[in-house]
Amino acid sequence: MSRNLIKWLYPGMKIKRWFFTSLLGVIIVAGGAIAMASGFALVRIFGIVIIMCGIILIVMGMGKMFVSIITLFLPKGERELVNILYQRRYLERGPKIVTVGGGHGLSHLLMGLKEYTANITAIVTVADSGGSSGRLREEFNIVAPGDIRNCLVALADAPALMGELFQFRFSKESQLQGHNFGNLFLTAMMQLTGDFEKAVKESSKVLAIRGKVVPSTVSNVHLVAEYEDGSTIEGEAKIPKKEARIKRVFLKPQDARATTDALEAIADADIVVLGPGSLYTSIIPNLAIKEITEAMVRSQAFKIYVCNVMTQQGETDGYSASDHVKAIIQHSHKDVLDACLVNNAEVPLEAQGRYEAEESFPVNADTEKMRAWGYTIVATDLLGVTDYVRHDSIKLTKALIRLIEKHRVIKR
Repeated sequence: MSRNLIKWLYPGMKIKRWFFTSLLGVIIVAGGAIAMASGFALVRIFGIVIIMCGIILIVMGMGKMFVSIITLFLPKGERELVNILYQRRYLERGPKIVTVGGGHGLSHLLMGLKEYTANITAIVTVADSGGSSGRLREEFNIVAPGDIRNCLVALADAPALMGELFQFRFSKESQLQGHNFGNLFLTAMMQLTGDFEKAVKESSKVLAIRGKVVPSTVSNVHLVAEYEDGSTIEGEAKIPKKEARIKRVFLKPQDARATTDALEAIADADIVVLGPGSLYTSIIPNLAIKEITEAMVRSQAFKIYVCNVMTQQGETDGYSASDHVKAIIQHSHKDVLDACLVNNAEVPLEAQGRYEAEESFPVNADTEKMRAWGYTIVATDLLGVTDYVRHDSIKLTKALIRLIEKHRVIKR
């Protein structure tokens, strides 16, 4: 034990100098106290000054020692203590927000929300059947890891390089071509732990995520679409490719059980946010799990649907905002929603032109129809136009926070 104590005084520890600074302060305070005991008024005044100087040295030395020790436990590149305190104190007092969905829309939303609260749980669909996820599902008989991976990266507090690593896609000619490192990592972690939920939790630790990411189910489900012409097709990736209007979608098997973490998060939530994302292949697959819909209906949380900015070819051709809401209600229950957030800014004609080939058009914000159904409707500028027309992350986060804070004030 004495050897361990001596190690604190080794060169380069950045402890010794501040220890002796504090020790010097103690000696000076003791000297000042002796001076204060003198019967001379001038000496007493001098003693007070000496004591104050000693206290300053003690506080400075102890403070510097504390910082030297605490920074050893912080991630590299994140040495500012104020940022750690902000995350641990301010963000942990934020509302409990549950997001439900999948795809790039959900991960885009999470990147904004994590700057508002650390109490985030992302409930993610695992019905993806295309690309790397689809290949891994066929080979290892697992649920789709792709959307889970995107959400983990979106909530990550780990260094940026770690996020880039999880998103890295192998491109050279090989058996790994098209695979994503994060998908492979999650698959390997599941093989190691024997449990997909545990694999996600362990991966969350690697990325030091702010909040939680949970699969909506760990049943190896597949999404099936029934079209208005009576035909059906199985496989999430195939659904938008058929040139027919979707009547409904459902999971196979239909008795898939929701994860306990997902149900507990919904029951404990202050706010639940559905979307943004592909209506029939990212959002509704979660609601197709009966237990999740029932939990949403029972929940006292304020439930918000974020409507897409553009229609999606093969899924929502010609859909208005109310058509999106109607589809959600038909696949679940009218009480899974309290409010709808919809974009009412006009998409520039130049940007629309880039989408004509995809037969994708701006979603009409027919707000009055939805208000007549009893929902709170907020129509505002959520538009972000770069190479794509999508929600602007900053605008969307600000609009959601305004709606959340307004609801919290009314609730109080």
